Amino acid sequence: MTRRLTVLGSTGSVGRSTLALVEAAPPGEFAIEALVAGRDVQALAAQARAFRPRLAVVADPAGLSALREALAGTGIETAAGPEAVVEAAARPADWTMAAIVGAAGLRSSLAALARGGTLAIANKESLVCAGEIVLAAAARSGATLLPVDSEHNAIFQALDARDPAAIEKIVLTASGGPFRTADLAAMRAATPEQAVRHPVWSMGAKISVDSATMFNKGLELIEAARLFPVPEARIEVLIHPQSTVHGLVQYADGSVLAQLGTPDMRTPIAHCLAWPRRMPVDLPRLDLAALGRLEFSAPDPVRFPALRLCRDALRAGGGVPAVLNAANEVAVALFLDRRLGFLDIAAVVEETLAELGPVAASGLDAVLALDAEARAAAARIAAQRSAA
Repeated sequence: MTRRLTVLGSTGSVGRSTLALVEAAPPGEFAIEALVAGRDVQALAAQARAFRPRLAVVADPAGLSALREALAGTGIETAAGPEAVVEAAARPADWTMAAIVGAAGLRSSLAALARGGTLAIANKESLVCAGEIVLAAAARSGATLLPVDSEHNAIFQALDARDPAAIEKIVLTASGGPFRTADLAAMRAATPEQAVRHPVWSMGAKISVDSATMFNKGLELIEAARLFPVPEARIEVLIHPQSTVHGLVQYADGSVLAQLGTPDMRTPIAHCLAWPRRMPVDLPRLDLAALGRLEFSAPDPVRFPALRLCRDALRAGGGVPAVLNAANEVAVALFLDRRLGFLDIAAVVEETLAELGPVAASGLDAVLALDAEARAAAARIAAQRSAA
């Protein structure tokens, strides 16, 4: 039977990879219900003409007229604005890709979960900011939540959830990013161009900077604590520059199960798209003999304080992870705009956490209000640092 798909964040790297898999699938296997993009009207219109969704939505209201003009005569519905994004996510679909970057993807993820079906979640910030709310929404509707991030997808494949007591620890791997071997002086002088030049993965600017600071791995640590039956103390992070081993699970008998693969997001996306089956993907196969070696090391807590900040936020609980995420999003945007230094990203996050202190956040409205408060505080703190 044809499965109907919605792709939230269709013009980003994960969205494009998802549609590439759909295009390569046998005719009739998938049909697109809705495509949602942020601002790139031209890319969205091209996707809509190629995949013929019932609905195309641009989050930026200013793009509506251009989108309508580009799709005139196609019969494809068009809409724009944040509410249209949520409405698109709520439309009937068997499977939804949640790939809108940042806290902006929270409401649409919840809308997709509310109608049931399967949500493939690449938007880790939703689980960071409102993990309990997201999981409760999935439980209420009976929706299936599948992790798309390569590390969490690897753990999902290697983890035997039937016996949580047998799991000793899980290990998330990190490439180390472009500054894995850089000293603090070089990191202090880092430019946005250097920070987004990831040595292995091809990703958007925000996620690439998060990888360079290791906030990405810290956010993934919080996400893992939400998704898997393992407490924070038994979630480990290791630097693995080859990006071949994506995650490991160690069991009580000493066995360690690892998921390996070439560093390409089409692999975890395909796993989620076909789950519980497997689908063929035309990718270069992993050649261990050619690879030669696999290296692992512990991350440096001095050069990469983001991991400590994320662990502290997870332990504090309540609304603290939402504050951390909001402050990081603001700081990264300012760095990309050349208004904040690279090392100042973690400093702004830490100062914002200290200023707002332990905070509760029960319910979606409280999380969104706290997100706004944290963004304002982070922007002010960043401005003060830049002026000093």
